[in-house]
Amino acid sequence: MAERKPKVQSTPPQEDQLAEMETRIQELENQVSAENAKVAEYFDGWQRERADFINYKKRIELNQVQAQQNTLATMTRKYLAVMDDLERALKNKPTSGEGLAWSEGIELIYKKLQGILESDGVKEIAADGAMFDPNFHEALTHEDSPAHESGQIIEVIQKGYLIGDRVIRPSLVRVAR
Repeated sequence: MAERKPKVQSTPPQEDQLAEMETRIQELENQVSAENAKVAEYFDGWQRERADFINYKKRIELNQVQAQQNTLATMTRKYLAVMDDLERALKNKPTSGEGLAWSEGIELIYKKLQGILESDGVKEIAADGAMFDPNFHEALTHEDSPAHESGQIIEVIQKGYLIGDRVIRPSLVRVAR
């Protein structure tokens, strides 16, 4: 036979108990609201700090890249003076005799230096016959020239160079009026 449980008669809560329960429920809801507000505040703070950290990392990486480019640009400027000297020497190279072998050696050195600079991302600024652009060219003189239109480069006095999109030395040019 199965055991029978005695019936427990539940009595409805009294009004004062209901009021006490409602007050307790209201207190708990207020606590939950306060805790939710703290959670939202902490979450917003965490998101801001995370964004600040990401921006910090990007800034550091950008600074490192710029520092490398600055170092490369500084070193390259020194080698460009050597390139200019080698170009001037090759303009007047002998065509025969003992000087011919010497000039061929100078030309090999020039090409080797040029290859090293190109491997570092150094590019020559195209200027001969182009239109003058103050971002890439520096005008030494403005001259009348019937063979050129106004603003066109007549002659490149000294080559200019770029690393990426950054000008490390502008081209020195003569410009037509």
